[in-house]
Amino acid sequence: MAAKEIDKKTLVALIIKDLKQKLLQAINAANEAHASAVDDQSVAETQYDTLAIEASYLAEGQSRRVQVLQEALLSYQMLTLVDFDENKPIALSALVQLYADSKKQHWFFIGPAAGGFRCQLNEQHITVLTPKSPMGLVLMGEYNGEDIEVMLGDGKLTDTIASVH
Repeated sequence: MAAKEIDKKTLVALIIKDLKQKLLQAINAANEAHASAVDDQSVAETQYDTLAIEASYLAEGQSRRVQVLQEALLSYQMLTLVDFDENKPIALSALVQLYADSKKQHWFFIGPAAGGFRCQLNEQHITVLTPKSPMGLVLMGEYNGEDIEVMLGDGKLTDTIASVH
């Protein structure tokens, strides 16, 4: 199957659904953490009792997670999907396949957020990359047929861009 059989609108809808689910979980966790931080049971009884402080740090962290997920969700809701060909450089909303991944039917989707999200659509395996990720940095601005080289952990990946849609 080719990437043209991967409907980007359907892919983005899957990502949005996942982000909404994670956002709901994060909101619930933030509400619980806030409630715990102000609960009477959290009041310090001694100078060494740090339960209230710990609960407030947790509430702050959960609130930040909610904000990050809200921004990610908005970035996908406002994402303009672009059709790519051999004359357009890789940018946001590109579906990219490397030669090593073509037999495995694996594609990378360049998205504004939600890096690492994985799904399967029309028997194609898709992983979301952000432009800030090591692989995303290397792919951005490149063209179909170009060789790439990226350091991933302790190893170096060398491959060729097989397809961009």
